[in-house]
Amino acid sequence: MSELIPLLQQVEHCTLCEEHLPLGPRPVVRASESARILIIGQAPGTRVHASGIPWNDASGKRLREWLQTPDDVFYDTRNIAIMPMGFCYPGKGKSGDLPPRTECAPQWHPSLLKQMPNIELTLLIGQYAQQYYLQSKSDGESDFLKRNKTLTERVKHWRDAPAGFIPLPHPSPRNQIWLKKNPWFEADVVPFIRSEVQRLLQPESD
Repeated sequence: MSELIPLLQQVEHCTLCEEHLPLGPRPVVRASESARILIIGQAPGTRVHASGIPWNDASGKRLREWLQTPDDVFYDTRNIAIMPMGFCYPGKGKSGDLPPRTECAPQWHPSLLKQMPNIELTLLIGQYAQQYYLQSKSDGESDFLKRNKTLTERVKHWRDAPAGFIPLPHPSPRNQIWLKKNPWFEADVVPFIRSEVQRLLQPESD
């Protein structure tokens, strides 16, 4: 029997950092044992918190455009898993939403990843996912992170990232200025991730 379903039920009822959540806990995670693509972003915004549907906002619309996936494909958990760094809306800060709560990733990510053995491509969206997953297991900072301190450098040198990981900027409308300053991203990186996503969405041959 699959261990993923009861695990997701545990996540659904998680209250680990309830006292810090202004709107209360509502973990937003999508996973399956067959998924080959994993999207790790930051944390849900208020709209996603209200709907319970990940990336159900302007950022998600742009992300789906980058990946060239319609809604029905993007939300098909048989192919694409979605596991943010923080599962619940963290609250509002001075210049936007607060960072994702730090309790979620160490508490839940290892167990969830263990139940998703077929992941071949992990998209690390934003600095929090990148800093967490591109670390070296031994000294806490990989050569890739040492060489690429900023998000822009990490995305620009995505080919040097550890195998299976691609660092991406956040698709938020707030990042429009970044996209205009870095046209190479949509010219070079987006076509590659589109091709990889389309390849992985194809049924595996026997």
